[in-house]
Amino acid sequence: MVLFFCSLGPLRTGLLLASVGLFVSVCEGRSEASRGVVIPFVFDPKAICDPPCKHAGICIRNNTCFCSKGYEGELCQYADCYPKCKNGGECLRPGKCRCPPGFGGKYCHKVVCDGGCWNGGDCTAVNGVVKCLCPSSWTGSKCQEAICPQGCRNGGSCVAPGICSCLEGWLGGACHTAVCKRPCLNGGKCISPDVCRCHPHFSGPRCEEKKKAFYNRG
Repeated sequence: MVLFFCSLGPLRTGLLLASVGLFVSVCEGRSEASRGVVIPFVFDPKAICDPPCKHAGICIRNNTCFCSKGYEGELCQYADCYPKCKNGGECLRPGKCRCPPGFGGKYCHKVVCDGGCWNGGDCTAVNGVVKCLCPSSWTGSKCQEAICPQGCRNGGSCVAPGICSCLEGWLGGACHTAVCKRPCLNGGKCISPDVCRCHPHFSGPRCEEKKKAFYNRG
């Protein structure tokens, strides 16, 4: 059996008193040391690390840092997120990721569409691009625009799948039927709001007037 012993040796008064608990846990095998540091280790109280260890890391030998939990790197300069930040996220501090646009969640594992997807749209990532996948009757960046296959004429607008909202004076599924408040007479046809198209023998706003017949006199 191979036995390991941790010995800090005589410590000068005031030497890293705040670190005593850490070293005790190392000797007892409870260390949370970062990757690359062999446990147990020899601590040199005169060691110098230049540049100095970051994020409360301890210089245990010349230019060798012992990192506190949640940090890693030669100088303990890198925060460690577990699980790792996904989709290009950056670990800002232990367990805290900064996510790129289009992703969210604690580890940037969720796809997020700015403003959400409306009308049953599904937020998804396609080739790294986050977008709303819309049902067949909706379109637009947020699936906010309804689709009217028949089209909406005469200034009408599509307000729901297959449903047009028509301007005053027009009716029909495609806003294609003109409305004359006073109906056209004598077979006349309403061709635009309050405008009648009359048969050849009639005239007037409502085709109410019969044209006089003209005869050639020899």
